[in-house]
Amino acid sequence: MAWIWGLAGSLLISGAAYWKRSLSLSGMISAVVLGTMMFALGSLAWFGTLIAFFISSTLLSKWKQRRKAAAESGYAKGGRRDAGQVAANGALGLLLCIGNAIWPAPAWWVLFVGVMATVNADTWATEIGGMSKAIPRSILHGRRVTAGTSGGITGLGLLASLLGGAFIGLIGGWFSQMGDANQAISALLTLVAVGAVSGFIGALVDSWLGATVQVMYNCKVCGKTIEKHVHCEQETRQIRGIKWMTNDAVNAISSLVGGAVCLGISSLISL
Repeated sequence: MAWIWGLAGSLLISGAAYWKRSLSLSGMISAVVLGTMMFALGSLAWFGTLIAFFISSTLLSKWKQRRKAAAESGYAKGGRRDAGQVAANGALGLLLCIGNAIWPAPAWWVLFVGVMATVNADTWATEIGGMSKAIPRSILHGRRVTAGTSGGITGLGLLASLLGGAFIGLIGGWFSQMGDANQAISALLTLVAVGAVSGFIGALVDSWLGATVQVMYNCKVCGKTIEKHVHCEQETRQIRGIKWMTNDAVNAISSLVGGAVCLGISSLISL
């Protein structure tokens, strides 16, 4: 029955996102597979945390979309997520869920919270930070950069990343503590704090990788520095970074770092 409930829930949510043009067809299929396996192999806590990330990020991507359009024009991926983006944000979490199903241990869940806190923190930082009136500054040298530049950060974006990580800690803690009222409040608040910290650090790593090793291109037509290999309907020229270090690769690596930070903190405080 778990597979059926997981499939039904994933189809409903992913189908709605596809209808609202938040997911491409490949993204919808990947999301259905991801959600179904997460529910069947994990629990409501694993599935609920994943869905909380997906819904919140989807809603934010649609909020004031026109205002963010200029900043996002150079991003490798737009608001409509494809299979690669779904995998970059959720595949590592699924592997952790599978690991927990085969060799049950609390560490898998803690790693998962850190991974999801990072992808959510990064998404919130991008979506909310993209609406900041302040000019972004490079995470490397602090000088002003054009909106949408990889590695560019704002105060609003940093605050959003903290809140995004805390949100995942809140949702994960609430689901995991259901039915255990005695320690629920303290454990919930602890996970909120750990989620905020691990998500924040993971998002900073994402920005640092984006400013250093992520592959970047120059548009021969408009002259913009962008993440896409095609812009203005023309092939672009690679100007820095590692060829395989795409935006999806950066997301996956930074989420792994966030998971490791979450596990490290939890081991110190015996979460």
